[in-house]
Amino acid sequence: MAKSLWDSQKASALENGVEELVYRSNLIGSDRTVCNWGGGNTSMKTVIKDFRGRDVEVMYVKGSGSDLASMKAKNFTALRMEDIRPLFELESMSDEDMVAYLANCMIDSKHPRASIETLLHAFLPYKHVDHTHPDSIISLCCTDNGRELAKEIFGDRFVWVPYVRPGFTLSKMIAEGVLANPKAELVLMEKHGLVTWGDTSEEAYNKTLQIITEAEDYIASRIDEKAVFGGARYSALDAGKRRELAAAVMPTIRGAVSAEKPMLAVYDDEADVLEFVNGRDSAKLSQVGAACPDHLVHTKMMPLYIEWDPASGTVETLIQSVSEGIANFKAEYTAYFERNKNEGDVMFEAAPRVILIPGIGMFNTGKSRANAQVSGALYHRAIAVMRGATALGSFVSLSENESYNVEYWPLELYKLTLAPAETEFSRKIAFITGGAGGIGSETARRLVSEGAHVVLADLNLEGAQKIADEINGKFGEGRALAVKMDVTSEEQVMAAFAEAALYYGGVDILVNNAGLATSSPFDETSLKEWNLNMNVLGTGYFLVAREAFKTMKTQSIGGSMVFIGSKNSIFAGKSVTAYSSAKALEAHLARCIAAEGGEHGIRVNTILPDAILQGSAIWNSNWRNERAAAYGIEPDQLEEHYKKRTTLLVNIYPSDIAEGVAFFASSKAAKTTGCMLTIDGGVPAAFTR
Repeated sequence: MAKSLWDSQKASALENGVEELVYRSNLIGSDRTVCNWGGGNTSMKTVIKDFRGRDVEVMYVKGSGSDLASMKAKNFTALRMEDIRPLFELESMSDEDMVAYLANCMIDSKHPRASIETLLHAFLPYKHVDHTHPDSIISLCCTDNGRELAKEIFGDRFVWVPYVRPGFTLSKMIAEGVLANPKAELVLMEKHGLVTWGDTSEEAYNKTLQIITEAEDYIASRIDEKAVFGGARYSALDAGKRRELAAAVMPTIRGAVSAEKPMLAVYDDEADVLEFVNGRDSAKLSQVGAACPDHLVHTKMMPLYIEWDPASGTVETLIQSVSEGIANFKAEYTAYFERNKNEGDVMFEAAPRVILIPGIGMFNTGKSRANAQVSGALYHRAIAVMRGATALGSFVSLSENESYNVEYWPLELYKLTLAPAETEFSRKIAFITGGAGGIGSETARRLVSEGAHVVLADLNLEGAQKIADEINGKFGEGRALAVKMDVTSEEQVMAAFAEAALYYGGVDILVNNAGLATSSPFDETSLKEWNLNMNVLGTGYFLVAREAFKTMKTQSIGGSMVFIGSKNSIFAGKSVTAYSSAKALEAHLARCIAAEGGEHGIRVNTILPDAILQGSAIWNSNWRNERAAAYGIEPDQLEEHYKKRTTLLVNIYPSDIAEGVAFFASSKAAKTTGCMLTIDGGVPAAFTR
């Protein structure tokens, strides 16, 4: 149920003008039952001084591509009302002409392009206007008998507008309907949403909440909880089993939706999702169409519903059903595009954005985790709308052609152009072991800076979480995930990859980096020391690479593994028999995997660094003292010692290794595998040959 979030004390402290519009807009957008992510728009009409100091009446309206929940003053556009009002006298106006005209009405050319629905706000004779997509209102507007039910709820206080795509015609229809009904307090837009207004920002906000509450109360009185979505056909599996199956099927999903371009995927098993996927009528309901035009670009016209019985189905039948379902969806989407395309249209990825599986939940896909989550958030709203609409009557949606014309509408597609350009590692997921350490953390920062999402796996979960928090704070929530993992534990390694699959959909890049080091003369090397090096640097690298290989092979979109070896992989260092032997094992293991992975597009390469003292847990342990003793110097002389033994007279830093990883993982090395790259400043004894 929508609740008022208005804080009179906070509101009274705001400056009159655009700041009060920002406050109201943020409140409206913060409740997704009131307004979709990225959808809806708000406005206010006021008087400001222009660049010559003259009083000018303007309307501030939401700029295209913004989200009400997070908008700031800079995201609104101010337009001169004296230029806009004459448009009301026109009989018609094309989208292209409208956009071009409004660009000339702007007070500041640096403001964003005005909302698609600017004229809706301009033509209404009210100071504050809100257009929202409340679940309860869209339920009413997407019911076959919605107009009749609206009379029961609102009497003669509403204006009903048949579905018309946003633009000049719809804006004029709304204004004419309101002007013709002196009692009007709201506009109901068929299959679309709600318009309300007020003389003050608070009055407009309160009216929106009041209307929503009236509709919510009416729907609540009509709902039979036992009959929602036709009643339960399936039962949800227990949480552990759901996640196990979801993780198992996720690489298949990700591979199948990534044939045209790589996509990320996320998993959702919230209560409303489980209620819907398990419903007796849900398979049919899900194919009726989108609950709101604003959903279409992110969710497509409909989701993929997988017919699978959680009580008797196996993971094998689930994977088969998902593979076949995605293939069929793509074929049907291609046919839908061909039936409806206009000249110049270019088809999006044909894969589904929403996948529903009984007993398990919902999977959402997108070019990033954030983008996939938007698809999921919007489908939560669709579920709520269908829940309400089926309690009132029959759920209805746009026709196929109406849906297509919204999905491929140039004014809607313009919003997508506002997203940042994709970079080298956009749409890629990197799994980094030793993620809390110097090389691991620097590699994560380097890959994320070019678009990657990263999993930071480390025994030191607190340290990995610190790096993840830093990355998420700088690049956006969800770009990094910290997981606790001991590379020598098969169970923990498998669990970490399952977690990565649930969070991002799979893995494209493996950085096998976790490590340790010990030093002792050969005849003093204990079996315990030998086994420690072999377990972490040998078995650990094997286990991690094996799970990454399985994931990449299932995804069928290739992949890149980068092993962080050592100059000791090919150089017989003094008093480091166990360490050097294990590092040699790593290098040859990488070559073996490269030989087997080629047919699957899986590349495996190795970097051979020399000593990296900065940010290293290894070099801050007893290893520093052991190596200094082996060279007959003091520990604080090590950095200079290592520098002087290189032909370039340089020290090696974590950022140097991160650059090597970025190269091997990038498209620049697309034809390189089984390679060893020395990044050691030039230690002649370790030259590869």
